[in-house]
Amino acid sequence: MPTNKSLGQHWLRDRTILAAIADAAELTPTDTVLEIGPGLGTLTSEILRQTDKVIAVEYDSELARKLPGQFPGKDLMVFNEDILQFDLDGLPAGYKVVANVPYYITSKIIERLMTSHNKPSIAVLLVQKEVAQRIAARPGDMSILAVSAQLYAEASLGTLVPRRFFTPPPKVDSQVIVLRTRTIPLVPAEDERALFRVVKAGFRAKRKKLRSSISAGLAITKPAAEELLRHANIDPELRAEDLSIDDWLRLARDAV
Repeated sequence: MPTNKSLGQHWLRDRTILAAIADAAELTPTDTVLEIGPGLGTLTSEILRQTDKVIAVEYDSELARKLPGQFPGKDLMVFNEDILQFDLDGLPAGYKVVANVPYYITSKIIERLMTSHNKPSIAVLLVQKEVAQRIAARPGDMSILAVSAQLYAEASLGTLVPRRFFTPPPKVDSQVIVLRTRTIPLVPAEDERALFRVVKAGFRAKRKKLRSSISAGLAITKPAAEELLRHANIDPELRAEDLSIDDWLRLARDAV
């Protein structure tokens, strides 16, 4: 099967690695699994070994057409749609996500899953290694992507997949990121916009110290920014990458 370069298609066929990806989702026979971009169905096959129901969303119309015929008698539903437009609210509560996702839309897919009204209970995504490590970063190496993901889920790193295991090989290695959705959100939905206003302000000039980036991002004076930070028990000498999720939550509460 030829690849469609515009869709970022790289095929993974190693059974041991595919099984490890499926295993990371802690599947049971009664789970409903959303697979994003099933492609040739190699990962689909491993998922169906562990659970009975898979809903696959495939953007490539030819692949979407052929996939059901590979799994006769299985409870596999294939939708030829863009995952960013797919109706997640139609999935059963507590569904799980397992996917080898295209690098170029990784961030958008995570945002879509984590901000949905009907979030998955767990999402296991094979993504670019550097991106996986950014998502699971800790204070000292945080980014907007890490904050955005970790607000909604506990993030941990899984299997590392060297580029040589793909056909054709991509230019970088891949790694599994596991996102376990928080049962109780750290921020109420009505406060999300205010929180991200502050986070974006902090990362607006991420190389600058927080007193400067918060001042510029929130259009306040540096003394006002420093007072805001100290009130939230945050050192104004720090940079945005140094802050924890709890730091951002405290800062956003004080900035309202």
